[in-house]
Amino acid sequence: MNTVLMAVTAARHWTLTDGTQHPTGFWAEEFLVPCGIFTRAGFTVTVATPGGRKPVVDELSLGLTGGVLPRTARQFRSRLDELSPVLENPADLHTVDEEDHGLVFCPGGHGPMEDLAYDPAFGQLLNRRLLSGRPLALLCHAPAALLATVGDDGVTPFAARRVTGLSNREELVNRFARKAPWLLEDMLRDIGVDYDRALIPFLPHVVRDGNLYSGQNPQSSKRLAETLVTDLRDGTAGRYGR
Repeated sequence: MNTVLMAVTAARHWTLTDGTQHPTGFWAEEFLVPCGIFTRAGFTVTVATPGGRKPVVDELSLGLTGGVLPRTARQFRSRLDELSPVLENPADLHTVDEEDHGLVFCPGGHGPMEDLAYDPAFGQLLNRRLLSGRPLALLCHAPAALLATVGDDGVTPFAARRVTGLSNREELVNRFARKAPWLLEDMLRDIGVDYDRALIPFLPHVVRDGNLYSGQNPQSSKRLAETLVTDLRDGTAGRYGR
């Protein structure tokens, strides 16, 4: 099934411990690079957000502070303009049927720390997807949504699953992250996920555990998407259990 459900944050800020709201959204590279790879590979991409709300790009991901060179930033802005009709009218993540899609892919940005991490409906979608054996991919901050998969008994189906995501060391490069209510790496360990990271920060790192794929950071966007396309094409995505 050559269809991708791109589950995107609709958050526009990240609430810090001092009550301030840090402007955020989705990370440009993590959305645009995989989306382009999937589209060029012949996959149909559906963008969905909680409540069908319009997502916004994190401006940090379009500047030098976010590690993006001016030429790349211009390319990203141009592509975002081209995709404006899609971003203006996303599907509702709470009503879309993930079974209609060959892949569920969730890009990051700090936005998921604000909305997807506390979204029970999306948490249930992730649990169903994992247990179905069909491919699911989480990139950078997107594994924050695994917090929403924890049941009333304090247990998540993702416990003991090998997952990567932005490390504490990478996160704390951002000064505002020192006021974060929690850090992704810590949270994943706390809920029993087998957290994995590269030895050197900010290098591409992709992990596969059965039908669950994850990428550590923005630099992993290309490798993660290409890995998924290869596995989807040869039919191995989601085939192997643990």
